[in-house]
Amino acid sequence: MPIAHSIANKPSQAGLLKQYWKLTKAPVVILMLITALVGALLATEFNPDLLALSTALSGIGSLAAAGAAFNHAIDMQRDQKMKRTKNRPLVTQAMSKLQVIKFASLLMVTGFWLLFWFNNVQSAVLSLFAMTGYALVYSQWLKPRTPQNITIGGLAGALPPLLGWVAMTGEVTAYAWLLVLIIFVWTPPHFWALAYYRQQDYKAARVPMLCVTHGKHFTSLHLLLYTWLLSLVTLLPYLVGYTQQIYLFGSLLLNARFLQLALRLHKQQTDRVAQQTFRYSIHYLFILFALILIEPFIM
Repeated sequence: MPIAHSIANKPSQAGLLKQYWKLTKAPVVILMLITALVGALLATEFNPDLLALSTALSGIGSLAAAGAAFNHAIDMQRDQKMKRTKNRPLVTQAMSKLQVIKFASLLMVTGFWLLFWFNNVQSAVLSLFAMTGYALVYSQWLKPRTPQNITIGGLAGALPPLLGWVAMTGEVTAYAWLLVLIIFVWTPPHFWALAYYRQQDYKAARVPMLCVTHGKHFTSLHLLLYTWLLSLVTLLPYLVGYTQQIYLFGSLLLNARFLQLALRLHKQQTDRVAQQTFRYSIHYLFILFALILIEPFIM
């Protein structure tokens, strides 16, 4: 009977692949790869070597997915206490911690090798630095210790445009850092909106997010202030001559909507508006970088 029970509960191959897919946090990685693609194409004036571009995105994506998988292992105890993360593979015991670490390590080695061998050592080292910054510095050290976790740790998640740029050229430029700055300033209002309507989750897991340590009103005020700052930072690509009118008008419209939602949240103080703001922030970043990407083909 125990043997039969074990066989009956053994996950199917398709089910196991689904668990591995969950470990990578694929929607987040895809958004990161879009920003990396923008950096890579801008660096090569939209005329990249296709092999270098494909290995760059594959390497950056593999290392980002490795960081996500390591994050599952590091956050396992906290994830058990949060409704948002209750279906993650380690929480449901669909996978063992050893399986997760082996998978993350394989992704890490593969991503580093691709970048090192087919692109350049600079991109390999920087991508590994970004992965370590997210998986260790943010998840292991900053997240459980300070309400400023996301404002400091957000740098690691903001690096993909720079990684794409460096992978194609081996150089770091001011424009690449400007793209990083946009994501760096976008990160706090994006995560604070999530934490606002998931406050009880973070409180149960003893994660000192801003809404847990300082309350929702304080969080919504800072979310609004950061959104104002973001609206100014996103004008810089146009002001320094890297983008043109399509990006300018598009970014103004995107920022107007973001500010409207942030102001509504500060006035109404509802989880529903916070959830709307969080979801919009994802579309916001995607469309903003898409504007940079498609504008040269339209103008």
